[in-house]
Amino acid sequence: MQLWNKLSKEELEVKLRESGVELMTISFYQYAKIDNPALFRDHLYEMWSKVGVVGRTYVASEGINAQIAVPVENLEQFRKELFEIDFLDNIRLNIAVEDSEAEFSFLKLKIKVRSKILADGLEDKSFDVRDIGKHLSAEEFNALTNDPETILIDFRNHYEHEVGHFKEAITPDVDTFRESLPFIENEYLKGHEDKNIVMYCTGGIRCEKASAWYKHRGYKNVHQLEGGIINYVNQCNDEGLDNKYIGKNFVFDERRAERVSVDIISVCHQCGNPADTHTNCENSACHLLFIQCDLCKKKMENCCTDDCREMIQLSPEEQKEARKGKSISNKIFKKGRSEKLPFMANSKKPLSLVEINKKEK
Repeated sequence: MQLWNKLSKEELEVKLRESGVELMTISFYQYAKIDNPALFRDHLYEMWSKVGVVGRTYVASEGINAQIAVPVENLEQFRKELFEIDFLDNIRLNIAVEDSEAEFSFLKLKIKVRSKILADGLEDKSFDVRDIGKHLSAEEFNALTNDPETILIDFRNHYEHEVGHFKEAITPDVDTFRESLPFIENEYLKGHEDKNIVMYCTGGIRCEKASAWYKHRGYKNVHQLEGGIINYVNQCNDEGLDNKYIGKNFVFDERRAERVSVDIISVCHQCGNPADTHTNCENSACHLLFIQCDLCKKKMENCCTDDCREMIQLSPEEQKEARKGKSISNKIFKKGRSEKLPFMANSKKPLSLVEINKKEK
């Protein structure tokens, strides 16, 4: 059996639309010891291909991290076969807050073997990722974050929390998870070792590792939102709880975000008007992720600058020639950061320790 996809994005989208399949977006992760990640990867690919699963999954010796979409008609079979894997038996499956019929969250199945399921930059061999902080339900999270002795930290990157976050949360100005671990400790945690530390992220995987790391570093009252924002919103809806999240929840799939509240807390990076829709620049030599309102989208033809708009007017051959020898990785990974965007992402500075102390008085 072929264990990879060969079709283009366009061909895959046509294939899915013609099939009329209804997909449910699901995410889950588990830290566990996997002796042969490559063999496990192939097993998953074969198993999920048979039931029409699409999405992106990372497998490593430390566990699995999956963001996928499953055909609703095959959901029970998928769940049964997944739970037959010992370390995934009864694993919590985070169901998307909203699924758009107009846009698929994923188009193809992609499972990759990596050295870690979450790049952290940590080299401490004595660190046990399984010794995690206390998981909080939505109700427990609401109660603890009302306590003035609690420090609430958003463990996502700047372009994620720019469009949505919890009320009163600290939103650090970071680009990657590996950068966030030392930055958050140095800027927000030192001197507050005895306070309640509550952290959250999209689905829980980043906080799972971060909570274990800070416990390893000697912090005692470490908590994490179980299942992240996705599980929290679903719990609030199911149980009628007060939802303290405002704006959108950024997601790493074709949807780019889930609407949680009607609040628009960010601005278009080109005109400064209220907007919270992320887009990738249409110019393949740029592909910068940024926030763009509908008016600028139309005016700029889905591009971030006039230079990029001029580039897409060229033929594909001319564009390819113009890209030769140019590296664009810095723009791709520094999402939303560009000196050419007059209203850059993350214009709001994260809280300083002085501001935190003022809040507590």
